[in-house]
Order: sequence, then C-alpha cells, then structure tokens
Amino acid sequence: MRQLNGATQATAPTAATVSNMSASRPTAATGGVAASGAFTTTFQQVQADVAAYIARGDSGVRHDAQPSSQAMSLQAMALRNRAGGAIGDDGNGVDSALQQQFLASIKPWAEETAGKLGVSPELVAAHAALESGWGKQPLKNGAANANNLFGVKAGGNWQGEVAVASTTEYEHGAMLRKTERFRAYPDTASAFRDYASLLSGNPRYAAALNTGSDARAFASGLAKAGYATDPNYADKLSKVAAQLQRGGGLAGITPTGN
Repeated sequence: MRQLNGATQATAPTAATVSNMSASRPTAATGGVAASGAFTTTFQQVQADVAAYIARGDSGVRHDAQPSSQAMSLQAMALRNRAGGAIGDDGNGVDSALQQQFLASIKPWAEETAGKLGVSPELVAAHAALESGWGKQPLKNGAANANNLFGVKAGGNWQGEVAVASTTEYEHGAMLRKTERFRAYPDTASAFRDYASLLSGNPRYAAALNTGSDARAFASGLAKAGYATDPNYADKLSKVAAQLQRGGGLAGITPTGN
C-alpha cells in the first residue's frame, strides 16, 4: 500500500498472508496402479473443492440442483491446475476455482497495465492477488467495494473518493495496526490505470519497470522503492508470481465482464 504524490508512504499489504501459500507440485506416480490411485485422490479432492464452492453459494447454483455448466467448468479448471501443480489452496480460504475466477475478472486490465509497465501480465495479476487476497479481501468505501486492488493510499493531492481502512505497518521491525485513507475507484479499470500511472510516473519505481517476466526483479524493485514496509514483501510477491507462471499464466484464462 503505497506511495502517493511524490513522497512514498508505504504500508504492508492488505492481504499479505495470501502470499504465504505453498505452490507444491504433486509427486509423480509411477506404474499404472500408482498413477490411477494418484489421479483418483486428486479427482476426489477437486470434487470436494467444487462441492464446497457450490455450497457457499458463490456459483449461484441451487444447493439441490444438478451441477451447472459453470460448476463443471470450474471443476475442470481445478482438476487441470491440481494435476499440474499450478494453483492450489492458499491456506487462507481461497481455493483454486476462486483464484481462476479472480484472474478471469482482471485479465484485460492486467494485460493492458503490463504493456504500460514493460512486464508480463502475470506479474501485475500476482500483485493484485497479493494485495487483495485474490479479490476476497477488498477495501470498502462504506458498503461499496473501493476497487482498490493494489492498496494505493490517498495522499493530500488525491481528488477522488476515499476509503478508510485498517492496515498493517512495520516500523523498526515491529508490526502495527493503523487506520489509513486509501484511494477508491469507480471500477476495476480505473484502479489498474491509476496503478500504472503511479509506477510509471515516479522514478522511484524505475527498477521495477521493464523487467519482463522476471518476478524477482519486479518484486525487488517495488520493495526497495518503498511500496510496502513488510520486510518480506519481495519474497511474498515473487512466490505468487512464480506460482502463476508455473500454472501457464493468463494465456489460458477466458476473461469475464467487469
């Protein structure tokens, strides 16, 4: 959560715990029987994931209805990603199907922003995922979503809407909870465009720009420029980005309307 108006005022990420997720790949089984058993276990886990997803009501499917085509497509995506070790449970209640849904919702804006910053779309998407908890921990402007996926603060020169929220700061190695003012946007596109303007318009972030698909260089450039006070910020962002890259990135994601 970030610098505004020339002077960087950094905070720890809104949803930094997301980046502690592991990206372990399933151990490859050898032999027909072992492979069959491994697939059965994976498929059963995917079925459980999708059943839980539907039970929460997130898919809009009645609990007593047969699985819809949307639910089945989510199941197929989850199976593919578990089998490839791409995107798994993050330990914070965000399962692979919801991660895929989040990526689909931001894909056009991540690609547009990536072109402006000279980085791959996966790095932009990873940053949004880290800061927003895969879209499940949004900043609120009253009851409304502030659409601030990157935790950008509202400095004195900010003329737009403001959302007030609690956040985590690190000062002299100590973790503190503070209440801060954040920028609020009318839609997702505005959030991504303001983020692109923030990074490209401030020379502090020059080291993060034009880093291509180098997740470590991008993350380190942001951290060293003071994007966040969390001492482990670069590692956390790098891990989320690497996880997306291993899963094939955004290439196979079908965008959804926003």
